[in-house]
Parts: sequence; structure tokens; C-alpha cells
Amino acid sequence: MKKITIIVKENDDLVKYLCNNTNYSKNKIKSLLKYKKIYVNKKVVNKLPYNVNIDDLITIDLEIKEEIPFEIIYEDNEILLVKKRAGLLTIGTMGENEKTLYHMVREYANKNKYRLFIINRLDKETSGIVMFAKNERIKMLYQDNWNELVTKRGYIAIVEGSINKDGRIENLLYEEKNTFVHSSKIGKKAITNYKVLKNNDKYTLLDIHIETGRKNQIRVHMSEMGNPIVGDKKYGSKIDPINKMCLHNYELEFKHPITHKIYHFEYDYPSYFDRLI
Repeated sequence: MKKITIIVKENDDLVKYLCNNTNYSKNKIKSLLKYKKIYVNKKVVNKLPYNVNIDDLITIDLEIKEEIPFEIIYEDNEILLVKKRAGLLTIGTMGENEKTLYHMVREYANKNKYRLFIINRLDKETSGIVMFAKNERIKMLYQDNWNELVTKRGYIAIVEGSINKDGRIENLLYEEKNTFVHSSKIGKKAITNYKVLKNNDKYTLLDIHIETGRKNQIRVHMSEMGNPIVGDKKYGSKIDPINKMCLHNYELEFKHPITHKIYHFEYDYPSYFDRLI
């Protein structure tokens, strides 16, 4: 293992001691600590401030790779699928300075010397699978033929109230004052199918598959049933016991637009869902 070791010669703050006894800057040292590269007496230093004493052994591991701030589900020469956590914007809007998933993934793409194009988005408070293309042609093929190429879109949600039967919702949705509502005459068709997985007297865990991809579709449909998604204050949820909206995109199945190869990906809902159901 490539590493450097330092025997401490005087009692001092760890960061200060390393600044004075290595060629690393203060920012570099803090970065090394962030990625758990610094050990004192063979124990990783997890938090600051941290004091070292005479004869302590500091080890800096130079072979630990820096972690990327997102998890890759799948990657090849044309597409990249990653996991988005709840509370993170997929991509920023005009004037938006908040760090986004796109920003983080683009940094990764830049380091690996390829371009990046976003294909699908998830709401800020929704966790799940987000798909990127590595060239503009693939991006346009997916976006122009999304409903034909994407054959499954599965979500797990926890909603308020106890639902006992599976169901299907089909109506027209339109946007009114930045909120989507349904209408019998105007809007775009939205179809949501749901299956009850588990329930108790307060909540229901649903497996949801959508046939259309309207903005906020699942959130609107659950709210109109009288069972808003837990934590979804925009669409009527009155409770937020875990400070997160309980909607997770767990499944994505799609065809390659040129080879027509079928790809199928799933990953489980976040562990904090289990606190409620």
C-alpha cells in the first residue's frame, strides 16, 4: 500500500501539525480527512478538531480513491444510470445556484473525458434512477421516443391512510399556478396503476407503475384519491414524520434505441421507509 507515515514530535492539533510538517495545504488535509485517508495509531480520523500527542503514528493512505458523491447503477459507452437521493435537484432551473445531480455527474464525466446529456428527471424530493446519455444522438432518440422505448417505470410510495385494494387512475392533468390538477376536458392523459404491498392503520406501501410520464403525476393522483404521499406538503400531506417525501423510483426498463436490446434495472427503496410501514 502506498502511504506516508509520520511520528508526532509534539502535542498539537492534527490539521495544524500536518500543515507544518508536510507539503499539503490546509484544504488538501481537510479533503484527505473527508475521504478517510488519514489514520492516527491505525484508527481513521472521522471528525475535527482532533489532537495528536507525542509518539502518535499518523498514516496517510494515498491509494484510497476519492468517492464520487452519487452511486452508479450502470455505465457503458452510451448511457449512464445513477441513483438520486431525495432532496437533491436533478438539474437546476434558471437562476438556480443549488448544487444538482447533473452538476455532480457532469464533474465525473469531465474527469473521464466525455460529454453528458440528461434524459429523464425526477422531482427534487423523489429518490430513484436517473438516466444520462454520453452523446446527443442517444439523448434525442430516447427523449423523442420515450413512451415507446421505456417499457416499465416502477415506483414505491408510502401514502397516508389505509388502502385495501389495487387500482388504476386515468384522467387529464393540466398545470394551474405551478400546481397540477385534473380536469375532465383539458390537459394531457395521465395513467397510474397501483398495487397494495403492505398497510397499517396510518399508512399504505404501494407499488406504482405509470403508463404516462406527466409532471407530478403520481403525487397528484394519490392526493386526489385522498391518500397523499407522506411528506408531500405541496399536494396535501399533513404529516412529515421522517422529514422526507416517501416516493422512490425503483424500476426502469427500456430498449436501446438502435440495437433494441432490453435493459432492466431495479434497486430497493430507502431504508427510512421501513420506519413507517
